[in-house]
Amino acid sequence: MLMHQGIGLDRFNTMPNGRAVHALFECCCCVTWAARISAGRPYSDHDDLHNAVELELLALSPGDRERAFDSVLHEACGDRTVATLAKIVSARIERMLGPEGGYPEY
Repeated sequence: MLMHQGIGLDRFNTMPNGRAVHALFECCCCVTWAARISAGRPYSDHDDLHNAVELELLALSPGDRERAFDSVLHEACGDRTVATLAKIVSARIERMLGPEGGYPEY
């Protein structure tokens, strides 16, 4: 279960860097990747963010990529390709963001 759920893209784009890295780390368990994605903010839409996700996964060292896979082993993954990892991480990011506008703060 993610601690950051339904925060919306606007809030994600404007949250402090440390909090954004923490939220992203929950999605992939790789600090290097999370820091790079956070540094790329702001993202114009979900597709823009997902494109960055895949590019940064491709840029990971083989060791970082293996550790990321190890962090998602409890999820169904047929093979250990970047495409599979990107699919799993993107699904987690969608749970983190929620609907386009995010959920309202109470």
